[in-house]
Amino acid sequence: MLLASNRGPLSFTLDADGAPRAKRGGGGLVSAIMSAGHAGEHPLWVCTALSDADREAARRSPHGRLDEAGHDTGGLRVRMLSTPEGIDARTFDLAYNGIANSTLWFLHHLLFATPTAPVFDGSFAREWSAFSVYSQAFAEGLAQDAAPGAKVLVQDYHLTLVPRLLRQLRPDLRIGHFSHTPWAPAEYFSLLPQGLAREVLLGVLGADSAGFLAPRWASAFLDCCERVLGAEVVREEVGGEVRHDGRTTRVVVHALGIDADELRERAGRADVARHEEALLARIGDCKVIARVDRTELSKNILRGLLAYRDLLRRYPEWVGRVVHVVGAVPSRNALPEYREYTARVQRLAAEIDEEFARPGWSPLILSVDDDFPRSLATYRIADVLLINPIRDGMNLVAKEAPALSTRGCALVLSTEAGAAAELGHAALLVNPYDVSGTAAALHAALGMDDEERARRTRELVDAATALPPGQWLAAQVEDLAAVRP
Repeated sequence: MLLASNRGPLSFTLDADGAPRAKRGGGGLVSAIMSAGHAGEHPLWVCTALSDADREAARRSPHGRLDEAGHDTGGLRVRMLSTPEGIDARTFDLAYNGIANSTLWFLHHLLFATPTAPVFDGSFAREWSAFSVYSQAFAEGLAQDAAPGAKVLVQDYHLTLVPRLLRQLRPDLRIGHFSHTPWAPAEYFSLLPQGLAREVLLGVLGADSAGFLAPRWASAFLDCCERVLGAEVVREEVGGEVRHDGRTTRVVVHALGIDADELRERAGRADVARHEEALLARIGDCKVIARVDRTELSKNILRGLLAYRDLLRRYPEWVGRVVHVVGAVPSRNALPEYREYTARVQRLAAEIDEEFARPGWSPLILSVDDDFPRSLATYRIADVLLINPIRDGMNLVAKEAPALSTRGCALVLSTEAGAAAELGHAALLVNPYDVSGTAAALHAALGMDDEERARRTRELVDAATALPPGQWLAAQVEDLAAVRP
């Protein structure tokens, strides 16, 4: 079995001597692959070098094989693609920032400011050319390493084109693609020029199985195939099939959950306890509205802060009795839109503090950095969790925090998060654009009695742990096991 993703399980920094030093990656995908001992699978993980330090590590490894260069890969076999395969720093930047993050991500999250973007011109054509080179490098790397009839799991929007390219090189392989983002509705998807729209869809349809995190994203993909390609689409209660150009692709839904035991073990360590103690010392007897998100445009942190300000203005009884703890993890600082968004978050937080702070009480604690132990500590002290994305493939924070909260955690959740399909029955659902409605939901969550809060938390945890990472990965393997080579 092979697995392909843009980001791999290790990232590197350079020490004083210029030697690469590895750090273990995080996230659900890493956890899933680490638990891939299910059914005796030991996948080769093919990823790309994201930085100069990564490229140096790949250069020093035989054929990019990090495990063969002495790096601690946790027992995984890992190949990191870089300059020898055609993905130099310039190509990666154009492919990753120009297409993956500024076009495909914006498309599927409905983020374009359409009076000014997107613009499909000569500059875009150069970016798309680099994206094609990047995708071809993945296809060729996988084709070289795959045994006859092997199963290949291609992960996420960065590698949208790879299944078709790999199919052309190795028709014997069983190929799956899994989208961790939403999928744009057909009307919005048609912002792409018709030729590119077809190329994106045909890229995914090179796979035998196309997976999504929620039924609505799978349904949107089926709609796009029908409208843009004229494909024959068979719809089932969840997912279905796409029949086009003599091939059939199964469309499936697997909602990624959490490994609660692993998460609780990590949250029980001393570094988390130190952060929890420090936060509680600052918060005192106040209730806590918590959120942890990347400063990603789709996460909607700004409207979350506006809703918190509206809460304090409309329900002044909470002034001095609640603190909003916000962990904002910097994201995609190479893009100017993201740098400005982070700055706006910081400015608005300062305005809220200036308006409401009083001696001995500050209305919020904002941290703009990446500190995983503090994030876990924030989950543990949450009375209310605010998750209000404009659009989100899943959102694992909505699943992680209730599993760790020591107080019982009321969840205020956007209807546009993929997690709403599983957690909506036990959450307070909100329109992510409705600041006043979100403030009212926060007020209701803060006033929820202990018995109802405990019941809702139990239901949230049950749903969140229904398909932990290992089983989620196993489901994708099983999809391909049924495919005839």
